[in-house]
Amino acid sequence: MPRNSEVVRQWNLLRSIEAARAGLSIQQMVDEAGVTRRTVYRDLDALQEAGFPLTNEARDGRVFWTLADHPFKHLEQPGFSLSELCALYLSRRMVEVLTGVPFQAPLQALFGRFEHALPPRMRQYLDHLPSALAAMPPEGKVKRPPNYETHVAALLQAALDHRNAEMVYFSHLHQRAKTYAVQPYRIAYAHGGLYMFAFVPEYGQIRTFALQRVRRVKLLESRFQPSHELPEDPFEGSMGPNLGQPTVRVVLRFDAALAPVVRERVHHKSQRIDERPDGSIRMELDVCNDWWLHNWILGYGPLVTVEEPPDLVAAIVDELERARGQYGRSALDDGPVSPAMMQWGLQARLPFGS
Repeated sequence: MPRNSEVVRQWNLLRSIEAARAGLSIQQMVDEAGVTRRTVYRDLDALQEAGFPLTNEARDGRVFWTLADHPFKHLEQPGFSLSELCALYLSRRMVEVLTGVPFQAPLQALFGRFEHALPPRMRQYLDHLPSALAAMPPEGKVKRPPNYETHVAALLQAALDHRNAEMVYFSHLHQRAKTYAVQPYRIAYAHGGLYMFAFVPEYGQIRTFALQRVRRVKLLESRFQPSHELPEDPFEGSMGPNLGQPTVRVVLRFDAALAPVVRERVHHKSQRIDERPDGSIRMELDVCNDWWLHNWILGYGPLVTVEEPPDLVAAIVDELERARGQYGRSALDDGPVSPAMMQWGLQARLPFGS
């Protein structure tokens, strides 16, 4: 498989050929990509081997490469079955979870074409079906500040073109906005928001940025050569949107009352579960000891106990004590907890109890 940088370069080459109605010459591709003729030919071979319908023709003593106007005619001929059309139309509800991503407008245009082609009565019928399917991102959906879509589109373009960028970013930790010089690597969706992995020359490392906190973006003419290889799943070491390094061995014990709920989910791919004689379960995880891990553990209240590592035990105990300190004694003695709070079908997270 090609390296990420090669895939990005080939994707950009394909987009450029598609956008050029008269096609592109090899020299034009060389000038645009800033690579050698040999590299361009190798990229064209890779794209053709992948099945993209690239063709070339000689004009005015030069060879121009074009992309077939209708590369998917074999899909147009049989058309879509009714069930396939319904499935695609209903997927709107899932796509809407990703509001704000640069591909939302093309997807809306695609669904608009389907709506236009459907008879009014069929469209009215299909519009009722999504009520049976809903989607909600974990942790809710982030609020989109002004120019959010513009910032995301610019940074995505920078990641595709390997262009350096400057951005003004607001840090919750320091409660101030700071200008960063960044080399955008990848944008990922997680926990209801978009996050960017970018190399920051000032710190000499890859850092994670929440894109709703970007205040301003400026793309520079200069380009960078990626010097780091991100894992396929950049969040694999964390319980949330974090690169998650280094990882530690975490051991948790879940109460028997909570065990069925914990057991039925894969909370992290590293999890290992050991059933205990009293009905409780012991879980081992290899994850980063970060805010996302603390938040996940605290969400289970008194029905989970941290056994290892010692510094995580101390941190969770301290956070529980500080949370308890937010309430007066009278608030804790006001009465029993509402039954609804103890039903997992209605309330997934238990309150902190005494």
